[in-house]
Amino acid sequence: MGVVVVVVLAAMVQVAYCGGGGTTPNYREALAKSILFLEAQRSGVLPASQRVSWRANSGLLDGKANGVDLTGGYYDAGDNVKFGLPMAFTVTMMAWSVLEYGGQMEAAGELGNALEAVKWGTDYFVKAHPEAKVLYGEVGDGDTDHGCWQRPEDMSTSRQAYRLDPQRPGSDLAGETAAAMAAASLVFRRSNPGYANQLLQHSKQLFDFADKYRGRYDASIPVARNFYQSVSGYSDELLWAAAWLFQATDDRRYLDYVANNADAMGGTGWSTGMFSWDIKYPGVQVLAAKILLHGKAGAHAAVLQRYRQKADFFVCASLGKQGSGNVKRTPGGLLHHQKWNNLQFVTSGSFLLAAYSDSLAAAGQAGVRCPAGAASPAEIMAFAKSQVDYILGSNPRGTSYMVGYGFIYPLEAHHRGASIVSVKSNPAFVSCRGGYATWYPRKGSNPNLLDGAIVGGPDEYDNFADERNNYEQTEATTYNNAPFMGVLARLAAGQGGGGRFDRSGLDNQTSLVPSLSAAADQAEHKSPIVIEQNATASWTEKGRTYRRYAVTVTNRSLNKTVHELYLGIASLYGPVTGLDKTRYGHVLPGTAPSVPAGGSVTFEYAHAAPPANVWVTGYKLV
Repeated sequence: MGVVVVVVLAAMVQVAYCGGGGTTPNYREALAKSILFLEAQRSGVLPASQRVSWRANSGLLDGKANGVDLTGGYYDAGDNVKFGLPMAFTVTMMAWSVLEYGGQMEAAGELGNALEAVKWGTDYFVKAHPEAKVLYGEVGDGDTDHGCWQRPEDMSTSRQAYRLDPQRPGSDLAGETAAAMAAASLVFRRSNPGYANQLLQHSKQLFDFADKYRGRYDASIPVARNFYQSVSGYSDELLWAAAWLFQATDDRRYLDYVANNADAMGGTGWSTGMFSWDIKYPGVQVLAAKILLHGKAGAHAAVLQRYRQKADFFVCASLGKQGSGNVKRTPGGLLHHQKWNNLQFVTSGSFLLAAYSDSLAAAGQAGVRCPAGAASPAEIMAFAKSQVDYILGSNPRGTSYMVGYGFIYPLEAHHRGASIVSVKSNPAFVSCRGGYATWYPRKGSNPNLLDGAIVGGPDEYDNFADERNNYEQTEATTYNNAPFMGVLARLAAGQGGGGRFDRSGLDNQTSLVPSLSAAADQAEHKSPIVIEQNATASWTEKGRTYRRYAVTVTNRSLNKTVHELYLGIASLYGPVTGLDKTRYGHVLPGTAPSVPAGGSVTFEYAHAAPPANVWVTGYKLV
């Protein structure tokens, strides 16, 4: 009988999806659960207000061997490591969610819980930053942790703490932590001004440390490299931190930093539809656009307009109106970037789209111009809503990818604490091998409900296997949920309902610097990079005609060198020579490739098709 009920419910959800209607998702419930999941990820001494009752205290000796107190903070996902970079991004996005939609959270009765979630992270960062030029960036290591399947309360793996200092810099991690503390200082400015000032002081010190002692954090903390490698480098985090510090302080030197380093750090060179714990460029570009829309650009209006163009690219690529560079979608309409935890990009992207849409509407803007047609604020918001609705169950499988929400949701999340009986129910110690032998391969639902967790999600064909060992699809992370809080609050309030969070006058600015005309855009802001393709040879093999294409990339700048050039290639059906593949596109081979002013580089590919689509994803111009 139970099987029949499940089949009927699945059919009901499927009909709702196919018909494009059905009941409206309960965004308020989803908002509450999205925040609740963060409590399951807490490390340290749990407070009396803890609502996830199957969790208990853990990591109580963190930092002791280093002479510092590093208790607290968040575990990033289904493991028991405290990774600094994704944790800092999580806190930044929680804080931004509150800043954009705190009024809506308050109307839904969730603002207090959201503030507690932010503070749980920032309290840890205060501990992790005991000196101006010291930041502890990780506790535990993924290698030993991933060889173990234990509840956090039973941890017997290494809890070594890894630090950054002038001899071991980490500009990306220090910059992201600075951004988190600056954003959080705005959140607490009215309710807890002393704490806000403390966070702002830490943020300023961390930014100065990140900027003066430059380097990638995963070079200084190599144990992080296999888990959270900083592929995009640290320039985006430096711009991101400066933008948040300007928001928090109104100090023009931080805006000067964003504007004066726009070319050299890639802020106006990167065009991408991907926003995540690693790549912050779209976030910087939307923040810069918001500064422009708020009428606060001053002498930097022209540079911020170029940032805004890249924010528009993010919108166009997400909505499928960019042409080259459009983000792929599944048959069911979900944005798809990669097979491993794809939903992290969907939740962060949906938040950016919602926040930018509201900023455009508030400034009286018609929207953005895309190569395939304009996108109004209402259309942008509607697309963000479609992605949220997909996650909550409006998809070909009728599956909610938020644990505990809807009729059908993942039952076997890849999560140590959720998959092992609670220490409160059975305090018997679970060893590393014991956990892998007994609990990891166990069939059936996890004994503890990981309420509100956004799992990795379906593949590019909307397929999903709810299996504990399918970590690419069933593992949940804090940075999946953090931006989702904001967009859920926005949708829970409907069209403009619920009020706004008090940002102490930051929104009381007149708008706007008018958008440049299309002709002015093209004349003033042409890319310094030109791409030309030519067929250099052809031959017939097994009845098919193949052609070899030579692609020449030219830097037409008069006196600046192009560094860290990333190229996107689509509609390619053969091998490429002269380029290497990375997470964000193809790059020139070598340790520090560059294209001097007036110089060119060439690569080749061959296939039995028309020329591939080749475009510039990102670059720095120095």
